[in-house]
Order: sequence, then C-alpha cells, then structure tokens
Amino acid sequence: MDNEKIISELTFKAVRSSGAGGQNVNKVSSKVVLTFDLKNSKALTEEQKILLETKLSSRLTTDLVLILNCDEDRSQLKNKEIVIKRFLEIIKNGLQVPKERKATKIPKSVIRKRIKDKKNISEVKKNRRKPDLN
Repeated sequence: MDNEKIISELTFKAVRSSGAGGQNVNKVSSKVVLTFDLKNSKALTEEQKILLETKLSSRLTTDLVLILNCDEDRSQLKNKEIVIKRFLEIIKNGLQVPKERKATKIPKSVIRKRIKDKKNISEVKKNRRKPDLN
C-alpha cells in the first residue's frame, strides 16, 4: 500500500461546520469532508479492493465510496490532517488479514481427568440418596 498514491486519489471538500461557535461558524468553512472512491482506485490491487469492500461494508456507500468528516478543530488545515490520518488508519486496519486459527488437540490427560471428575461427582450424588432397604 503506497500512502502517497492513495492520498492523491482523495477528494476534499470544505463545509461550514455545525454546532456552537458563535459568529465564526457562519463565516468560515472549517469542516473537511474526505471522499475516497474504492471502486475506481488505481493505488489498490483488486484483492485489496475486495478485502476492503468486505471489511468496510458498513462504512461504504452503495457506490463503494468512503466518506469521512472532521470538524474537531477550528482550522481547516488541521481538520484535513486529522481526517487523512484517520483514513489511513482505517485502510491499514482494513487490509490486515487475520491469522487462521489452528484448532488445538485436547491432551489425553485432560480427558482422563474430566472423566474421573465426572465419576467422583456421580459417586457423591449416589451417596446422598436414601438407602434402598429392599
């Protein structure tokens, strides 16, 4: 994965941020909206696209576009840096292939112990019963 190539494919849009902020919020477009078109990306291989499509399915639109917002800071530049960092982290985590789980073999000693314990509990419960006088 080449970060520079992927970042060059991103599109940014500055929008007026919502919420409190006084007079500044009505004038300054500090919120940054990042969009990344996964389907038409040339920086990723087909296998990577399929992996990201499955892992990020809840975050993607129907056109396979990832949209991220950031309005944490009053500076548009800082918001852009934050959203790029967040995007790269999402892509990095999405491309990680989990290790295949190998089933462990249960040791014979553990099986023997379990059966012995079952017998002991059975004996204890048998001894609790009323004696059969017939």
